[in-house]
Amino acid sequence: MMKYNIVLLTEERDKFIDSLREVGLVDVTASGWEPSEGDRALLLDIEGRAKALDALAALEPSADAKVEGNVYAAYLAAQSEIAAAKGEIARLQKLLDEWSAWGDFSVERLASLAEAGIVLRYFATPLSTFEKCRDEWSSLYNVALVDDSEGVARFVVIGNGTEDVSIDAQELKAPQMSVSDAREAVELSSARIASAESVLRACAARRNEIAAELSALKMRLENVRISATADRAADDLLTVLEGWSEESTCPQVDALLDSMSNVVYLKERPTPEDNTPVKLKNNRFARIFELVGNMYSVPKYGTIDLTPFFAPFYMLFFAICLCDAGYGAVILAAGIALLVKGGVKMRQAALFSTVCGVASVVFGFCANSFFGMTISDAPIFSGFKFLDFQNDFFNVSLGIGIIQILFGMAINIVVTTRTFGFKNALGSLGWFLLILSSCLAGVAGMVGVEWYAFSSPAYMATAGVALVLMLLLNKPSFNIFANFGVGLWDTYNNITGLLSDLLSYIRLFAIGLSGGVLALVFNSLAMGLTGLDAGIEQFGVGTVFQILGASVILLIGHGINLFMSTISSFVHPMRLTFVEFFKNAGFEMGTRTFEPLKNE
Repeated sequence: MMKYNIVLLTEERDKFIDSLREVGLVDVTASGWEPSEGDRALLLDIEGRAKALDALAALEPSADAKVEGNVYAAYLAAQSEIAAAKGEIARLQKLLDEWSAWGDFSVERLASLAEAGIVLRYFATPLSTFEKCRDEWSSLYNVALVDDSEGVARFVVIGNGTEDVSIDAQELKAPQMSVSDAREAVELSSARIASAESVLRACAARRNEIAAELSALKMRLENVRISATADRAADDLLTVLEGWSEESTCPQVDALLDSMSNVVYLKERPTPEDNTPVKLKNNRFARIFELVGNMYSVPKYGTIDLTPFFAPFYMLFFAICLCDAGYGAVILAAGIALLVKGGVKMRQAALFSTVCGVASVVFGFCANSFFGMTISDAPIFSGFKFLDFQNDFFNVSLGIGIIQILFGMAINIVVTTRTFGFKNALGSLGWFLLILSSCLAGVAGMVGVEWYAFSSPAYMATAGVALVLMLLLNKPSFNIFANFGVGLWDTYNNITGLLSDLLSYIRLFAIGLSGGVLALVFNSLAMGLTGLDAGIEQFGVGTVFQILGASVILLIGHGINLFMSTISSFVHPMRLTFVEFFKNAGFEMGTRTFEPLKNE
């Protein structure tokens, strides 16, 4: 990146920003912006149009209905009409639920009776209560039963409206609308919804107009942010802006700035104190996993991008946690479908699902599992050497953890050497040598290689060098006594931290095993509850129902297990990447990505 400090006349600022958009190569710093009341209204306008575009994208466009005036205004009016009509239908439906059993009646006739001094009061109570108290109530009031369905007695008390009616029943409000009128009103509201939905489909055919408004509002917001955060000078006559451009495009930016007579600029390389924007440049494979890395943070400018280094590990960890070739095939199919139907916006997610699905199919096959079934039971695979996941993978997961931790430490040593010099990496190198030599000595002891066992001179020499680097040379600017004190403190922190980091990798084994066990349980339930585990002696109608029942159990059970396993397979490798790997690799967080001004 190259940094530009630009000075221009305040009155020409908006014109200058528009010129930068035409080029589309310059990121203008606008940090520390606090929106005003007017800016919040602008943000709401942007959010509203973005939501409108998402809603209209799900509709089938239609040009049959015409939209007059502004499309977004028509969209809002149609949405408001639908909401009002649905609310009215809900109110009317509640009225119908309450009064349908009373029968259809004329509200006008009831009003005429009330004017004549005949008032009906409406009550409801359990039928058993009504039958028990009917004679008593009838002796006190004029009671008429209207309906006794569904175990509820609905009755009226006829009077002149002045008497006090005290009975053990719930009194209902007098109806304001007849049942037939309510049904007609529901039909009218449904017609309102259909009409508003046709307007929405017409809006969907012209959603590009809303997209254009959204782009204009976003550019207006950019202008507001830049104007609010730019430095002012000479009584606001001058504006000072900070911009950033990639080194490869600097000649084009220089040419643009040189062509403007009232613009002065200085170009320099960024310093560690600058908040330099970051643009990642990875190969096709690593670019897929930027989706994961960006959930945490972009790397600080000048440090190393760890995406290419954690991508293979993440793919492997995902496959281990899923641990089933059948489930992997489902993820793979979903990725391919998303790749075909999802469009450009979903391409990265589709590729991510595809590569993780491929890895899961391969590892699940090696782990001898296909939807919880043992692949080796098939005669075609009887001679294949499968991985005994349950008995062997606990130790393998620890080994994978050690490899990734050491890999991260090696990256940290290289980056520290490149940035600050080799002497500042000696402490990390000591820890790397100690852990690596201890692992090699442990393996040597197990396989009988005595010359590098724990008691061998070769191991003692390596460990001795590592201890000197860890305890006496970890801080080159400190004296030997300060180095020793800091080294002891780092030893305590590193031992506890490394142990915690290493144990986190056991979850790879635990998650993969739990998913496999659940798949096996659902298979056993499906076969056992339907009796298919005993075999099919004679095929008939009962067998068809057995197969249907087993299919439902398998579909629901494996669906739940696939959902839970996929979430675990996505989240836990992410945790291992962000916590264990990033920490040991010395990852430094960045605060902003390179986003040049451009016309959308």
